[in-house]
Amino acid sequence: MDERAALSVVGNVVSAAGDDCAVIDGLVATTDMLHETTDFPDGTTRYTAGWRAVGASLSDVAAMGAEATAALAIYASPSFETAEIEAFLDGCLDVCAAVDAEYVGGDLDGHEEFTVSTTALGRTDAPVYRSGAAPGDVICVTGTLGRSGAAVRLFEGGETERANELFRFEPRVATGRSIAPYASSMMDSSDGMARSLHQLAEASDCGMSVSYADVPVDDAVEAVAADPSEERELAIHFGEDFELVCTVPEESLAEAADASPAALTPVGSVTDGGVRMDGESLSDRGFTH
Repeated sequence: MDERAALSVVGNVVSAAGDDCAVIDGLVATTDMLHETTDFPDGTTRYTAGWRAVGASLSDVAAMGAEATAALAIYASPSFETAEIEAFLDGCLDVCAAVDAEYVGGDLDGHEEFTVSTTALGRTDAPVYRSGAAPGDVICVTGTLGRSGAAVRLFEGGETERANELFRFEPRVATGRSIAPYASSMMDSSDGMARSLHQLAEASDCGMSVSYADVPVDDAVEAVAADPSEERELAIHFGEDFELVCTVPEESLAEAADASPAALTPVGSVTDGGVRMDGESLSDRGFTH
């Protein structure tokens, strides 16, 4: 059973599952787990690991259009080294400070592999779910895509300083809050743009049609990609970019773009059925833990 199949089991048992965060009386809550072998390439510093792990959960809060309030992390490792723990905590504190949230602690545990489990909390009286898209809405993405894929290629090539910089993304909390009043559906792109489109389409019972030429591909992708095919793979399917993918009614697009602190790029439109890019079926592939 792969991750997608396992998630379907959870969804069959837990009726509230399925969005980036759980929503309870104005509180949003999310939790994530990252492992060294699947999430932290060789050369990832503990500072980057702390930033990225907590940032991943804060990105879920952003996807609900919520204000981020606090985050916690479990740090598990085969051994405890003062410098590594301090660097990890500095990363946690700094990413929280970047979105005006508070890092409030967590837990330590021995484990055979460096592993981090994070929780983030936020608040909103008007959460944005994945299920509100309607035909005619405009599909938009924030920022640029492919940044994390490019970082992994740089890690593989030994360019760890630049790779760590690319791996430290800023969660789009301010942007999520700013565009929430206009968005009909929203989620983050942690599993890749392609998978996000499929998930939004499934939740909203609609289709998606996008143009690759309109996708804002990060400059770092072109620098590391061997050819246009790899560039497209890193931008569309690799995932782990933690940008926002949202739908906005056409009449609200200009206001949403003006309100957004990050670039908000239209890439397509919501349709009656099917998920397509440039008129062809778009494969439901993305990041898998």
